[in-house]
Amino acid sequence: DRARLRHRYERIVGESPAMLAMLGLVDRAAATALPVVLIGESGTGKELVARALHDHSTRAAHAFVAINCGALPDTLLESELFGHARGAFTGAERDRAGLFEVADGGTLFLDEIADTSPAMQGRLLRVLQEGTVRRVGEHRERKIDVRVLAASQQPLAVLARAGRFRDDLRFRLEVIAIDIPPLRARTGDLPLLVTALLARLAPGRTVTVSRAAQRALAQHAWPGNVRELENAVARALALGGDRIDVADLPDEIATARPSSATSGPARS
Repeated sequence: DRARLRHRYERIVGESPAMLAMLGLVDRAAATALPVVLIGESGTGKELVARALHDHSTRAAHAFVAINCGALPDTLLESELFGHARGAFTGAERDRAGLFEVADGGTLFLDEIADTSPAMQGRLLRVLQEGTVRRVGEHRERKIDVRVLAASQQPLAVLARAGRFRDDLRFRLEVIAIDIPPLRARTGDLPLLVTALLARLAPGRTVTVSRAAQRALAQHAWPGNVRELENAVARALALGGDRIDVADLPDEIATARPSSATSGPARS
């Protein structure tokens, strides 16, 4: 049970076997300074786990910096990560430190690392090997001390075999790999998650969930995982007020039928 863990991880909700196994690995990984790759579907809470790894590490007093690598084109991502010198390109009106420098002494979380180009992967490999970073438009090498956490929706080994990710970078990043279970693999945690979401989205209110709504939530396959659940609860609160019934849920959840993709009934 969670009482055996070193830390409480209050922001990570769940007591299912899948979550306890994951938290046990997080517990051990947090005590190290090793790079970690978090593997999980969209909406499973990879950044939440990354923050837990940082908050319970020896680097907790320093910065935690996160960036979604898939949200920026290569040129902008390069400037964001490595910084740039004044005049390095149009619009570079002053020197700017990159996120590696901002995170010095702390943790840098590279979300959607698999979406980076081969050229960017080569630059990241060099930084990890050398422990130095060079701003765009500069020749000076700057020493950095950063723990790198990365996240991917697919295992990096699978992507490497498909030619989509550099093996040498994978070996640098994936010293420890942690799988984040999808919500359909831990539906027993649904009551805990719904309670936590209600407390956050409707503080001070007493909100009940009908048995029919609980059954619908338990039967849904949750392709969007916890993010989808949060959206569903927010919608239900807006429509149902202090009592949430099945009619207040999105149609795809309200009409859900039991599926082999779900694992175990939700507790009522």
